Amino acid sequence: MAQHRGRQATRRHRTGGGLTAGCDLIEQVGAILARAASAEILPRFRALNAAQVRQKSSAFDIVTEADEAAEAAITSDLRAVFPDAMIVGEEATHRDPRLLQTIGTAELAFIVDPIDGTKNFVSGLPLFGVMAAAIVRGEIIAGVIHDPICRDFAYAVRDGGAWIEREDSTRTTLQVASPVPVAEMEGVVGTTFLPQPLRDTVNGNLSRLATSTWLRCAAHEYRLAAAGHCHLLFYNKLMPWDHAAGWLLHREAGGYSAHLDGTPYLPTDLTSGLICAPDEASWRAARDALLER
Repeated sequence: MAQHRGRQATRRHRTGGGLTAGCDLIEQVGAILARAASAEILPRFRALNAAQVRQKSSAFDIVTEADEAAEAAITSDLRAVFPDAMIVGEEATHRDPRLLQTIGTAELAFIVDPIDGTKNFVSGLPLFGVMAAAIVRGEIIAGVIHDPICRDFAYAVRDGGAWIEREDSTRTTLQVASPVPVAEMEGVVGTTFLPQPLRDTVNGNLSRLATSTWLRCAAHEYRLAAAGHCHLLFYNKLMPWDHAAGWLLHREAGGYSAHLDGTPYLPTDLTSGLICAPDEASWRAARDALLER
């Protein structure tokens, strides 16, 4: 029955099935993420030993036994419900980068981040999330960010809004913050992956904002912005598992975003940077303030 519902939701999207199909699809995905978090992630939280943590491309880019076990569980469950879909997981793509090439053309693809905020997870900091986005022929149609600690979900459906759904099934609609001048903006700004001299430029301009921070966890940063608790998100490295679900969440909460050059965000563009703000005027003001040399 679950597999039938998955195929039905996918078919409705291909033929313009609308909001109900999107909600059905992404809530099925949310349940899959929650099961993996309960079975594979939380039992390992604050219980990992050194042999269960490995470095990938850098000291900041790490993977744990929990990441790999959770992604394997999520992938297996997604394939059971959506047998025709492409599954593009962070850890699978590390092993086979060619998976990224399927995002733009697949009839249905799921982008999966089994643990976003792995550095926090390894540090014993309860600030991490599990994310997935559904993409149809390069267009993000739905996204979910699951918080395993609070056991709630942030959902978004393209042209259908964004909301928090709690464990008791109550919902709260998400809405970005009202626009304010740059000097009053609270920002989440990640400069770690910016090339020089742009990194020094942005770091030197951060005092133009009211406050700036970085949570080492895009899952919670996007939730923060979509709920109106900060005004600005600034990123450079754009791996789709880090941003696809959160970008849609912010968009459906009423926000405006674009690459640093002003072009619309695409999950296939990994290097053009991204700014998210309450509206286009705020976006332009923030970009000018942060990038001005």
